[in-house]
Amino acid sequence: MTIAVLAPFLLYTKSLHVISVMAWMAGLFYLPRLYIYHCDLVRGSTESERFKVMERRLLKQIMNPAMIASWSFGILLVLTPGAVDWTAGWWHVKLLMVILMSGFHGACSKWRKNFLDDRNTKPARFYRFANEVPTVLMIIIVFMAIAQPF
Repeated sequence: MTIAVLAPFLLYTKSLHVISVMAWMAGLFYLPRLYIYHCDLVRGSTESERFKVMERRLLKQIMNPAMIASWSFGILLVLTPGAVDWTAGWWHVKLLMVILMSGFHGACSKWRKNFLDDRNTKPARFYRFANEVPTVLMIIIVFMAIAQPF
């Protein structure tokens, strides 16, 4: 199903989608890095409390709105005539990776709550590994969207 009235706005919708994805990705790259540094801090210390504020602001004021905007503009693109070749397979892979990215976003939110309550049990090494997940997902998403290999 497509909505013909969206067609003249295709390039604007794409632009807004890319802008919102860039903001979302910036947060997904940075929040796990904050967790890595937060692991080394004494619980309840001034520094730890400062990190809690930084993590909350990043998630609530940048990442959440950017994810919502990314999904919203992505859905508008799917509804725009000619934006997606429904017979191609690439968009299935891209959609799966975006769903996994959203799941990673949810995991970041859960980890923030653990830090907020001083209940983090994961070592910095865990967050170093987690910090690579959005990069791998982003690479696959970009190749699917641009190269459309299948």
